[in-house]
Amino acid sequence: MSARSHQGGFSLIEVMCAILIMGVALVALTRALTTALASTKDSEVQTTIVALAAGQIETLRAGAVLTDDTTEGDFGDSFPKYKWQQTVAPGDLDGLHQVDVVVEDSKSGAALFKLTTLLFDSDYPSTSASDAKQKERNQKKAKKRNRRGQ
Repeated sequence: MSARSHQGGFSLIEVMCAILIMGVALVALTRALTTALASTKDSEVQTTIVALAAGQIETLRAGAVLTDDTTEGDFGDSFPKYKWQQTVAPGDLDGLHQVDVVVEDSKSGAALFKLTTLLFDSDYPSTSASDAKQKERNQKKAKKRNRRGQ
């Protein structure tokens, strides 16, 4: 009777195949994490830019009078990477203005986002014009009363 000796374990080829598979999986996982982080950062930047443009329009809306002009500025020390340019143009109706706010990269000047809206001038018609119309109405009423009294 001959005793067979059976040695257990892995061969060198099996170990090398396992390491290769783990290496490929690790590279794929690293690539997926890098892509996810870059996508998250892009989304954060886009959200910030949209919020800055909307905030600029709200600042303009809170102001007293809209003047048709192009102005520019920055967002201060809070967001030094960005600057804005806003254009207020007359709309199709009296008192209506088209407002374009463009957020730009402060270094390159490249436009990153443009937000357009319509705003109604709260000061329209101007108080002097409305006062003149009210005086005219009052004069007409006074003339009618005078005619009735005669």
